[in-house]
Amino acid sequence: MSDRLPQILIVDDEPANLILLEELLRAEGYEIILAASGIEALQLAKTTSPDLVLLDVMMPDMDGFEVCDSLRKDEQLKVTPVIFLTALDDEQSQIKGLELMGDDYITKPFNSRLLVAKVSSLLQLNQMRTQTTPVDSQRISDDRKNGSVAVQVEEDASEKLRLFVPEQFLERIAPQGVNSIKLGNFTEEELTILFCDIRGFTTIAESQTASETYQWLNVFFNQMSVCIDSNYGFIDKYLGDAIMAVFDREQFHQEDALNAAIIMQKSLEKFNEERDQFQIQDPLRIGIGIHTGIGMIGTLGSESRMDSTVIGDVVNTASRLEGLTKTYGCKIIVSQETMCYEEQPLEITSLSDAKLAHQSQTKSSSFYYRWLDKVAPRGKQKAIKIYELFGNQSHLIDSDKTQTLTLFENGVAAWQMGELTQALLCFKQVIEQDPTDIVAELYIQRCQEQLKVDS
Repeated sequence: MSDRLPQILIVDDEPANLILLEELLRAEGYEIILAASGIEALQLAKTTSPDLVLLDVMMPDMDGFEVCDSLRKDEQLKVTPVIFLTALDDEQSQIKGLELMGDDYITKPFNSRLLVAKVSSLLQLNQMRTQTTPVDSQRISDDRKNGSVAVQVEEDASEKLRLFVPEQFLERIAPQGVNSIKLGNFTEEELTILFCDIRGFTTIAESQTASETYQWLNVFFNQMSVCIDSNYGFIDKYLGDAIMAVFDREQFHQEDALNAAIIMQKSLEKFNEERDQFQIQDPLRIGIGIHTGIGMIGTLGSESRMDSTVIGDVVNTASRLEGLTKTYGCKIIVSQETMCYEEQPLEITSLSDAKLAHQSQTKSSSFYYRWLDKVAPRGKQKAIKIYELFGNQSHLIDSDKTQTLTLFENGVAAWQMGELTQALLCFKQVIEQDPTDIVAELYIQRCQEQLKVDS
């Protein structure tokens, strides 16, 4: 490879997968080429000579195995690195892929960090291979054919553990290797926890077969996983139709969680554009709650059955905040503990996508949010301040609220000072501009009720 950006050819017949993989790898600095079929992939490979091929297996007309076989028979493309990315996780499929001299085999849903690491490693390895002598190249080819299949399968089995126990957990509970895991291993640290839940999941599931539900749910989880992984988080567990994610990057975990939540909501828009193929009638909606605090990461359970998890008040509070999104009609609710490093919300009167793009060059870490309330979440005695998050400098998930932000904040300030008539006027003006603002409606009711009491 020269000084140009490495080119990666992504092959998948699912448009949503192409979009997700393109966003993930383009963010890593790669040039991306997309192909929606095996035939198209071979045509593009011959004209562009990509540095690496990321190849789905299950495709109509020409599957990934056939594509790889054709690449290996092409003199120009025979040493191009190939990573199989597929839902097929049986050992025979993996062996077949390796026998066709595929370089790696990753099963869906995949860990984004693992995928990015393998792409980077293979690109570097291939660059080294191109600098070897013909004798060296022949030896590498012979080794791959004769002895490496069993070794690779063994490595894949080890990597499968990381699909169930994230690398971030293993670093804490098994610092001396997997064999060092034992009940009660834990570390205590400040974390940001994100809970995400699908609205109306039961209704959707009742109208489908179990296999249909599993199909779209795994696609949804895969998309959300990419959003979380790309913002330095990891998924602690899937709870039916919900996700619990952990963000632990020192000094940046609050910001990482906020960015992940926004991108998750934007990614949901792409999922909903394709929902017809999953027999989902209405657009899918999700609620997200985020809280920062001290948590314990470790192993919990018994000697015969243990699990890796995070426990602590930070987890319970994040879950409660997700539940409050239903009450306040918000997509994302964040605690003050998470927003505390953002001391003042932005003053916005009018904000277009063009202005957003321009501003992002100088103020990329800013978020768009507003004060919601001070509440004691269910099961807690201490009240906390909560905020509604609706965008960052790259994405807006509710542009109407940026237009009414000043009016809304004036209303909140008047409410807090006991100036109920002025507060009522401000919130009514918010509703005139945005009739869907449930929070403004809530404060109108509060003002009216308090005015009745005072009179």
